[in-house]
Amino acid sequence: MNAPVKTTEFADAPLWDLSDLYASREDARISADLDRAKGLVDQMNAFQGQLVARRGDAAVLGQALDETIALYEQAADVMGGLGAYAFLAASTARDDAGAQGFEADIREKMTVIATPTVWLTLEINQLDEAEIAAALSAHPAAARWSPWLRRVRAMKPHELSTELETFIAERGPIQAQWPRLFDETLAALRAEADGESLTLSEALNRLSDADGARRASAAEGLSQAFADKARTMAMVMNTVAADKALEDKWRGFKRPADSRHLGNEVDGESVDAMAEAVAQAYPRISHRYYALKAKAMGKTALDHWDRNAPIEATPPRTYDWAQAREVVLASFADLGGDFAERAAWFFDRPWIDARARPGKQSGAYAHPVTADRHPYVFLNWMGERRDLLTLAHELGHGVHQTLAAAQGSLLADTPLTLAETASIFAEGLTFDRLLAEATPQDQRALLAGRIEDGLNTVVRQIAFHRFETRFHDERAMGEVSVERLGEIWMEELGASLGPAVTLNDGYENWWAYVSHFVHSPFYVYAYAFGDLLVAALMETRAKDPAAFTPLYRELLSGGGARTYVEALKPFGLNPRDPAFWTIGTKRLERLVDQFEALA
Repeated sequence: MNAPVKTTEFADAPLWDLSDLYASREDARISADLDRAKGLVDQMNAFQGQLVARRGDAAVLGQALDETIALYEQAADVMGGLGAYAFLAASTARDDAGAQGFEADIREKMTVIATPTVWLTLEINQLDEAEIAAALSAHPAAARWSPWLRRVRAMKPHELSTELETFIAERGPIQAQWPRLFDETLAALRAEADGESLTLSEALNRLSDADGARRASAAEGLSQAFADKARTMAMVMNTVAADKALEDKWRGFKRPADSRHLGNEVDGESVDAMAEAVAQAYPRISHRYYALKAKAMGKTALDHWDRNAPIEATPPRTYDWAQAREVVLASFADLGGDFAERAAWFFDRPWIDARARPGKQSGAYAHPVTADRHPYVFLNWMGERRDLLTLAHELGHGVHQTLAAAQGSLLADTPLTLAETASIFAEGLTFDRLLAEATPQDQRALLAGRIEDGLNTVVRQIAFHRFETRFHDERAMGEVSVERLGEIWMEELGASLGPAVTLNDGYENWWAYVSHFVHSPFYVYAYAFGDLLVAALMETRAKDPAAFTPLYRELLSGGGARTYVEALKPFGLNPRDPAFWTIGTKRLERLVDQFEALA
């Protein structure tokens, strides 16, 4: 019989209150808002066929575009609140069948309402560039939609018939059952370690324990738990990949990542160049660092469960929630402006769910909801330094989302190429404060933690990206077995970590808990992209902090209104230059130099 699940108590870690959205699943406003969304869609659909019909009169076409897109955004806002409530509530109760069923039911109902809107982008793309430009010029109020129209136009070569687009939209809730199975499987997973039954979050957190035996026990428990579920998770990944490949084929995407690149408004060659630059830096950064860490820990090589272990034998400092608030808000205040004030909103209001507990999914996120509502932040607080930096990371997203909200939901939505900027920047500011306030004896441990966070964000995510790319390429030729998934995983992770890290038996199944592979294929490179981009911004800030802040605020306030190339231009940065990516890898390399000097 399994031991009871042990949940570390952090009574001061907050729970969120979702009543700003809805009071409960029985709230009468839910049904009313579903009706309201349908009414807005019906109003919008009255314009169907009218955009093309009015192409001969630029002013009339411009007004029709403005009114139609505004109705589309209003309907999206109503449904965004509904979907957010269902998702947020479900993510803290993955073991509650009622919460999971409610989320699925809301998703299906919204799909029925939203599917009739597929005509809008298709009809817009029947217009040519000159007609749209003339319409926006003749009716200036419509010009605010230009960035959204830019994204719509980019999809034109990959659009299908109205019938097929309708079919794809209608099957969305069915496709979502695979990520749901993935999430519920991980929420129910338990790792047996030292006589305890640990949730995924608790077991992963124990890999940072100061006691090597406890780390090893947690890792072995996770390996067994992942092995027990590997065939289920492989089936989920294979199905998601095959379904994606089928849609990609119809849409004319040549490579599995191309649809993600299009959404991110970045060309695949740039991502390939970034990934290659990071892979070439493996020996100078990760391989070198882990060899230094092994030596510092008195080992010839690290076991994989030592990767994030504290350097010092004494337990690392922990933080209560009040201390975390103080550190994070002081770090945001270093930027100037209203950054700390906006971050404080999340602490002063019940917008954060931080308390780890059974049934709550692992990981962390910031959910923007919609531009006319406030965001929510989700994490699993264990009181450690990494949790403090995760809090800063997610609040960076939250502050970004509040700044961009004035753009409206369609334009506030930020491509992944910029979405990680504020979060990683906030994390970096918080680390700089911790390092500046540390005693000399604590600086080495802090520096090690910062390097490891950088390796996890850049090197590890690129290893994930390379694993994912190879998996999708092989899936195109047939189902990829659990054993083959393990082989690809071990090859890519082994290459990234280097000879100073031993990938122990059982590690071949650790791909099974990376949710982005299922929820958002080819998302992971955005973390490396964002970290390297932030490194360049940090270097720019160091030259003139006062001049940097207003430019940075403008970048975040712009949401998705500008491409990442346009957004970085005021800083004098050109991400299309291959040398741009080496700024970040060299910055990380300098941190390893500092660590070696302290050692």
